[in-house]
Amino acid sequence: MRFSALSILLNGLRGNRHWSAHWRQPEPKPHYDVVIVGGGGHGLATAYYLSKVFGIRNVAVIEKGYLGSGNIGRNTTIIRSNYLLPGNNPFYEFSMKLWEGLEQDFNFNAMVSQRGVLNLYHSDAQRDAYTRRGNAMRLHGVDAELLDRAQVQAMLPFFDYENARFPIQGGLLQRRGGTVRHDAVAWGYARGADSNGVDIIQNCEVIGIRREGGKAVGVETTRGFIGCNRLALAAAGHSSRVAEMVGLKLPLESHVLQAFVSEGLKPFIDGVVTFGAGHFYVSQSDKGGLVFGGDIDGYNSYAQRGNLATVEHVAEAGKAMIPALSRIRVLRSWGGVMDMSMDGSPIIDKVHLDNLYLNSGWCYGGFKATPASGYCFAHLIARGEPHETARAFRLDRFARGYVIDEKGQGAQPNLH
Repeated sequence: MRFSALSILLNGLRGNRHWSAHWRQPEPKPHYDVVIVGGGGHGLATAYYLSKVFGIRNVAVIEKGYLGSGNIGRNTTIIRSNYLLPGNNPFYEFSMKLWEGLEQDFNFNAMVSQRGVLNLYHSDAQRDAYTRRGNAMRLHGVDAELLDRAQVQAMLPFFDYENARFPIQGGLLQRRGGTVRHDAVAWGYARGADSNGVDIIQNCEVIGIRREGGKAVGVETTRGFIGCNRLALAAAGHSSRVAEMVGLKLPLESHVLQAFVSEGLKPFIDGVVTFGAGHFYVSQSDKGGLVFGGDIDGYNSYAQRGNLATVEHVAEAGKAMIPALSRIRVLRSWGGVMDMSMDGSPIIDKVHLDNLYLNSGWCYGGFKATPASGYCFAHLIARGEPHETARAFRLDRFARGYVIDEKGQGAQPNLH
């Protein structure tokens, strides 16, 4: 069923009792053309574009839990393309353009809200760095505006502009950035892929990968063996564990990234704002709650919860930027398991087995990259060669010395 004003009206008149399920609950078939391990945003987007754009419909997405139980439902919903380096800039702009047409493409309301992303700066050095980034963005056709203190203060008057340690001097604004409802992204891609014939198999954990003659011929799962011609790994924070099943050691570490939601408040933050003197970012949801986060917890973990030291750090950074935050209550928090790469940039590549493909290393950038990641990964699987905007994300770039260190922290995953 396609959503439209007419279908909503007719179903409303019928008491909303005749809506069909968004996707099927199929039993796994013995064999598929492509098996995708991971039913998060990237895995579902890959299946959607494989079936819609590249015509490969005998596809299974295997998820060990329920659909959307991983990072796609555990993030702060921010989308942006305000990157500096050539490898990242065109890729994330490609993702932004896909976001802008996504709801019409898969006929589902993902609540794409281009409310703007503002990065604050607090020193002359940061201003110069943001000027450079903004110029790089505009050279690639990406919108960017450098605002002075008065312009920022007119937009956000309740910030602490006179902070003795971190005075706010201005900010870099991308008006096309914003937020998207993360659950709806998973649901929309799942619904679109399912309507194209893709099997989405939930509660099906991969426990082994069967190999024959230098190829992966299928996966051993808790629901039996599933054969395939091509195997694609999109397991986010568990990528290294799945890759170990074929003897592949990845340059990744798994870390927890926490996020928080406050009690509902009247509207007072229109867009997304990041604190340049510390890793803190905040936006306000449609329900009025502030959604905010900060750095990863800094130690290796597969738990979907974090520690109190990071809670304290995030609260301190938030109050330094907005003193009024000291008066609000935090309702809940959660954690996502991040696959942190050596240079802070992703990996989309074919690996040592002839028919094995890898999508991992998304660090902080996974949610905003969902459409482009799925499209480029589908292109690689279908065509056997990388998409033009993802050519820099090869796995062997670390050995070749072509790292994409957007943050300038060196080859240390926990600093990205």
